[in-house]
Amino acid sequence: MDKRNFNTPLSLRNMQIKDPFWKGEMELVRTEVIPYQWNALNDRVEGAAPSFCMRNFKVAGKLNRQRREQGEAFQEPVYTFRGFEALPEDMEHLEDKFYGFVFQDSDFSKWIEAVGYSLTQHPDPELERIADGAIDVVCAAQQEDGYLDTYYIINGRDKSFTNLRDHHELYCFGHLLEGAVAYYEATGKDKLLNAARRFADYIEGYFGQEEGKCKGYPGHEIAEMALVRLYETTGEEKYLKLSRFFIDERGTQPYYFAGETHEDRDDKDAFTRYQYYQAHLPVREQEEAVGHAVRAVYLYSGMADVARLTGDEDLYGACRKLWDSIVNEKMYVTAGIGGTHIGEAFSFPYDLPDDTAYAETCASIGLAFFARRMLEISPQAEYANVMERALYNGILSGMALDGKSFFYVNPLSVDPLACKRDERKFHVKAVRQKWFGCACCPPNLARLVSSVGSYAFSENEDTLFVHLYMGAELKKQTGAGTAQIGIESELPWEGNVRIRVAARGTGLVLALRIPDWCGAYTLTGCDSSQKEEKNGYLYIRKDWEEEEILTLTFPMEVRLMAANISVRENVGKAALMRGPVVYCLEEADNGKGLHLLALDPQGKPQVRSQEICGVKAQAVIMPGFRQREEEDGLYHEWRRPEYEERELTFIPYYMWANRGENEMQVWVRVR
Repeated sequence: MDKRNFNTPLSLRNMQIKDPFWKGEMELVRTEVIPYQWNALNDRVEGAAPSFCMRNFKVAGKLNRQRREQGEAFQEPVYTFRGFEALPEDMEHLEDKFYGFVFQDSDFSKWIEAVGYSLTQHPDPELERIADGAIDVVCAAQQEDGYLDTYYIINGRDKSFTNLRDHHELYCFGHLLEGAVAYYEATGKDKLLNAARRFADYIEGYFGQEEGKCKGYPGHEIAEMALVRLYETTGEEKYLKLSRFFIDERGTQPYYFAGETHEDRDDKDAFTRYQYYQAHLPVREQEEAVGHAVRAVYLYSGMADVARLTGDEDLYGACRKLWDSIVNEKMYVTAGIGGTHIGEAFSFPYDLPDDTAYAETCASIGLAFFARRMLEISPQAEYANVMERALYNGILSGMALDGKSFFYVNPLSVDPLACKRDERKFHVKAVRQKWFGCACCPPNLARLVSSVGSYAFSENEDTLFVHLYMGAELKKQTGAGTAQIGIESELPWEGNVRIRVAARGTGLVLALRIPDWCGAYTLTGCDSSQKEEKNGYLYIRKDWEEEEILTLTFPMEVRLMAANISVRENVGKAALMRGPVVYCLEEADNGKGLHLLALDPQGKPQVRSQEICGVKAQAVIMPGFRQREEEDGLYHEWRRPEYEERELTFIPYYMWANRGENEMQVWVRVR
């Protein structure tokens, strides 16, 4: 690793996103999703699965008050397992018990993180007031020793940290850190940050290499990268050390999780069993992405963070191998990951079924986390290309255009009848859902979209990296002064970018990504002696005048994509892309029976504007065919199919399922 290449995300405080596309998505999150999720966390969304999240914090706070008031007479709860998801017997008469999933606390933490990011771009006193009140409720639940997890506070702390594999304490802790740091950075208010640090100090005193400390590690990863973020915020080395401990200890033998569950540590099936948790091997020996896809990319993100901060070449090498395993063998064309609903997991290489795909929204979000952290170590366009594809496709598809319903699973082919009647496809939905009892995806999406600027731009001492072309006003501090950069972008619909630079005497270097979806580009505003291409970035070094204008034009050709022949389902088929956007066929435009359609690869595509539910986009019209239907019974002797010419209308994949329940298909036969 070359530390001279290391870079960090540009602070959200040093940018204002003004992009027509992304500002619209951010405003949708601010005005619709964040308030909607707050209502969901308080069980005020009619027809949606109850969350119980804020209620659990209130019950835990009530127990604290009773403990203080009653003193020694207070009877501590004694742990009784009530299931991975504990639901009330009577919704009309709730008791002072924990309800919901064991990880329910994390829904608040993701919500407050999204709020923090949103406030940096759009100050909102009323939203901040609501957030401060929520923080008061959460902090009131914290125990005297710093512990803060309502599942065990309410159910009984006598069993705390006894089921790290399944009970998500360290996962909830990680999200609490992320949310606390985001809110502190946005507002300067440290009440939640101090609570999170107290919990971190408690955990640091409990886990570690030192004699007498617990040698366990998270069953569901995120604490690893969250502790790094806390370290970078506070400068406290112990948090980085704890993150590295969790990473180093993972997968070592004898297997820690086997001791928790009283399984045979030498069981020959243990290796396979612990792949689900990425705990089958020490992380530096892992070469294939396996197991639960969200857990995996959260772990890999933490590994990349620790590798960067400690200069650990072996750990970085493992990150590289795992990255290659994902993007070269296990990633959908939409940048969805997780090929099977069994374990919400990666399947074997090239097993990427379209109609039973899992491709969880959170998994694509985690892939963006991983990509950004790999970019921080080494600015190579391959990471930003995947990050961009995930953002425009596998992530945005998880939210309806009105911000009021969500996909957990993002398949590439949907037949609504099969979703209802084929048990193998019950996880696939043809319409987005209002909410989920296991509601990781909606708040995860909200925090990602609200902070998208930190994925678009990063910096080192003298260089501003533009990974994603997003309209924004930016400030970049160099050793010699402050540069002001304004970007106007027409992406993702057109490839025109205008960059205004006011950087006289600052020594600013601009590094502009050359997208993998454009065969060529044009640049005006600098001469050949002032630019250099390296690792997919165009570096511009010059003595800037008071204000200069650069213009970039990326051709937005319609491309037909083919899958590796080892992806059996897609042999003889093509997917359509234009710029960073993956397109699909939808029944609303093309009628029933999408499987009977085929496109003409020699046909000339046409691009035209189209509105879907009031949202403007670019559709692609391709010449194609529809196979004539035959009425010869279930089987008949083969004969050459007959086709009739058809115009095929493709819409952006992320926009499907906004016009009611209907078929959808990304991969299309080629004739």
